Amino acid sequence: MIEIKTSSLSDGEYNRGVFATRDIEKRELIHEAPVIPYPNEDHEHIEKTLLADYAFEYGANHTALLLGYGMLFNHSYQPNSNYVINFDNDTFEFYAYTDIKAGEEILINYNGFVDDQELLWFDKE
Repeated sequence: MIEIKTSSLSDGEYNRGVFATRDIEKRELIHEAPVIPYPNEDHEHIEKTLLADYAFEYGANHTALLLGYGMLFNHSYQPNSNYVINFDNDTFEFYAYTDIKAGEEILINYNGFVDDQELLWFDKE
C-alpha cells in the first residue's frame, strides 16, 4: 500500500517521503508504527542528534521515536492523512484523511491536528 521514494517536498540530504502504491480511501488505515518512548527529560540527549527533528510528542511526559515508516511522513498544513496515538498498543496509527491516489505522497500535519495552522519551527526562520 505504501513505499518510500524521493520527495520533492524535502530538502537536504534525506529527501525521502511515503507514497501510496495504490488508491487509498478516506479513513483507511495506512500504517501502524510501533514506538520507542522515552521520558521528556531524556530529550536533551536526542536534541544533540539528527533524530531530534523526527521525534513525536507521546503524551504529557514522554517523547517517542517511531519505527517502520512512521518518521518518514512529510509535513503539510493541508495533509491528506492524520495519525492517532494508540497508547494501549504503543503505536501511531496513520489514516487517510482524504482519498489518496496511487503515486501521491502521503502527508501529515506535524502539529498533530489536520487543521492546525500554527507555523512550525522550520517555517518560523
